[in-house]
Amino acid sequence: MNPFQYTRSLAAAGAIQSVLKEPHAHFLAGGTNLIDLIKMGVVTPERLVDINPLPLKGIEKTATGLRLGALATNSEVADHPLVLQGYPLLSLAINAGASPQLRNMATVGGNMMQRTRCNYFFDTAMPCNKRSPGSGCGALEGINRMHAIFGASPACIAVNPSDMNVAMVALDAVVHVKGPKGERKIPFADFHRLPGDHPEKDNTLERGELIMAVDLPAPAFSQHVAYLKIRDRTSYAFALVSVAAALKMDGNMITDARLAMGGVAHKPWRLHAAETFLKGKTPGDDTFKQAAQIAMQGAKAYRYNQFKLTMAPNAILQALKTASA
Repeated sequence: MNPFQYTRSLAAAGAIQSVLKEPHAHFLAGGTNLIDLIKMGVVTPERLVDINPLPLKGIEKTATGLRLGALATNSEVADHPLVLQGYPLLSLAINAGASPQLRNMATVGGNMMQRTRCNYFFDTAMPCNKRSPGSGCGALEGINRMHAIFGASPACIAVNPSDMNVAMVALDAVVHVKGPKGERKIPFADFHRLPGDHPEKDNTLERGELIMAVDLPAPAFSQHVAYLKIRDRTSYAFALVSVAAALKMDGNMITDARLAMGGVAHKPWRLHAAETFLKGKTPGDDTFKQAAQIAMQGAKAYRYNQFKLTMAPNAILQALKTASA
């Protein structure tokens, strides 16, 4: 491990200035992903700026919904009465991720920043445009079982590994960030990027920007929700395919819908066309199968993940059936 400087910040402005001092400085919160990256030699920080003393752990009502502090842990969010009551989809998604021990340490902001678990990204002996721009993508012709079927590019076919992010994008969350140029809000759908020609950029944060909080709108999907995660084992495994489904019902009619997928793209993948199709429909297998077919438009598989073209629509069907029950 390379030596690095360690700074503990008591204010957001100080933390931001500390990160700006070196080109390879990183904010440190729970560290559940960052420490892995350092151990594997994927990240070699010049400075770690510990932001845990910052007052960003709150979970509180706002005039328009609920605010989650960036340093609130995954366990605190998933088990919070306001989340369980108004945003059960988020609780389900968070509890589907990692292990209890990791959820006790991982934070909202850190989960959002979680990097891909592509084996070629973690293996520094292999080519990876995300880790080393211009070196190539080993997964394109390699073992790509876990990889994207939506939004990929010739430069990268890795996927976003977070379960929490899938629920956040389905719920239309908004991210509050602070940086050297001041504060701004980023719709969650715009926070993560598709790989394009610059897969080394996971998100739209500018240098030195710090996640302060995430706002959820007023509760609208508190009953008919489901989070389905298909993985190789039932604990501490990343999704092959996951689906966040939320329905608003008026009697036997769907009046609104939210659908998003994980394990299929470089960012949490919102299914807008399928949502639009579901509005005004009656729940049932035929309706949900049509929605799944619409959701799969544009999907492209690679040598070892062809099964996702069958698994994904079946997962959408099952998640909608569970949510509507």
